[in-house]
Amino acid sequence: MPIIAIDGPAAAGKGTLARRIAAALGLPYLDTGLLYRAVGRRVLDTGGDPADPLVAETAARALTPADLERQDLRGPQADAAAAAVAAIPGVRAALLAFQRGFGAEHGAVLDGRDIGTVIFPDAGVKLFVTASLEERARRRWLELQAKGVPADLATVEQDMRVRDAQDAARIAAPLRPAEDAVLLDTTALDADAAFQAAMETVQDKMEAVQDKMEAVQDKLPPTTPVIARREAPKQSPA
Repeated sequence: MPIIAIDGPAAAGKGTLARRIAAALGLPYLDTGLLYRAVGRRVLDTGGDPADPLVAETAARALTPADLERQDLRGPQADAAAAAVAAIPGVRAALLAFQRGFGAEHGAVLDGRDIGTVIFPDAGVKLFVTASLEERARRRWLELQAKGVPADLATVEQDMRVRDAQDAARIAAPLRPAEDAVLLDTTALDADAAFQAAMETVQDKMEAVQDKMEAVQDKLPPTTPVIARREAPKQSPA
């Protein structure tokens, strides 16, 4: 089953694209960024420091599906906590099996920052979605405004600049495009235009993967039919 890996920085539009692509193809969807946000929130709940490896790794191992449904996984505090725990190799290792297991059986669309480079390096479809810092900050500010979260645009942009630097510089799975990822810049695209461009890439890549699989199949030697040996009828005793 297909694995579609969508990576990129914050507020580039990768989450919106991933959800729509998953719906269009009938595939499960996982926002892997929520895993790190939920881990960060678990640490904050205990009064701990998200940058403390021991505390963060403990929180990652205790993560439950219910943690991903929390309503406080967005906002500056959650962003900072997520960035801190995501930089800890032990946290990423603890969440690795969950992410791979999610898509292994039925295929999936996953978005994050290291899906195409670490989680599923052999994914048949890889997109790296980006946009200018100014546009991404504007989108995140509007998102917070819509949720009633007080935020200053300049502060949001500065926080995002810091997060970008942390993501790119961390030792464990730094943010970077996979070598075979298709770059999609959404700075000047609305949601529908970005979706159309992404789907064209996804369909082209999936067709290429299918063609490659058929070519490999054609090179395999034909299977020799197995003819069942028929046993001679037993002689009735005289």
